[in-house]
Amino acid sequence: MADTAFQTQYRQELVMAFEEGMSWLRQTTVTDSVIKGNSAVFLVGGSGGATAVTRGVNGLIPARADDLTQNTCTLVEWHDLVRKTRFNIFASQGDQRRLMQETCRKVLNRRLDADVVAQLDTATTSLGATTTFSLAIAAKAITTLGESEVPVEEVDKMWAVATPAVRGYIMQLPEATKIDYVDMKMLAGPTRRVMRWAGFNWIFHPNLTGVGTSSEKCYFYHQDAVGSAFDSGEGMNTAVGYDEEQDYSYARASSFTGAKLLQQTGIVQFLHDASAI
Repeated sequence: MADTAFQTQYRQELVMAFEEGMSWLRQTTVTDSVIKGNSAVFLVGGSGGATAVTRGVNGLIPARADDLTQNTCTLVEWHDLVRKTRFNIFASQGDQRRLMQETCRKVLNRRLDADVVAQLDTATTSLGATTTFSLAIAAKAITTLGESEVPVEEVDKMWAVATPAVRGYIMQLPEATKIDYVDMKMLAGPTRRVMRWAGFNWIFHPNLTGVGTSSEKCYFYHQDAVGSAFDSGEGMNTAVGYDEEQDYSYARASSFTGAKLLQQTGIVQFLHDASAI
């Protein structure tokens, strides 16, 4: 006869898996809401680098045309659909209905950022060979953008999108941690996902291309360098329901979104070596 009768207890409170659940990058772009259609056109206009002229020998002032570039951002429909039978929900541990709703929302938010990242990866200006982060990199980025006549003084529109590894290096810089240089104590309190430092608004994103490798792609740019568009009706359409005929529940999230790099001169790429950290 056995003298033990072990029991297994299953915790009913759901523990969410670690995964990105919101869009961080839409705020770093010029946004437009599309009322009807499958594309949004962003107009970038300037003088084309024109210089002032004097009146001609005929007494007339020479005329010129403005430099106008239309950039088309194509919207694509994106969906995530989760379906579970009533028996599956009944027999499974945890709140399966809530899980369906949470995961499909997260999937769509990751798609929004993936659109922007794909456009950032088309940047052609680089800060040079792959290296680890230092204050010199931020200084070189702000210098490179300034030399391209980007209004770097517009700090609310200046963005640095980097990886968690870059944040790890910043946390070791005296210029980022000592009270002589910063107002906010970076090493006090929780780890910061967003911060303002060295002339940029920093976002540390785990889903940039090459994250965790010796060639992470990070970016410094002005907000007017990237555009993103979405349908104006609902932004993100979500539906939760139950099909009586087939006896299953479902959760769906859908959106019509797109992104487009508008000005190459307004963005620089930094290749970061994260292998050591």
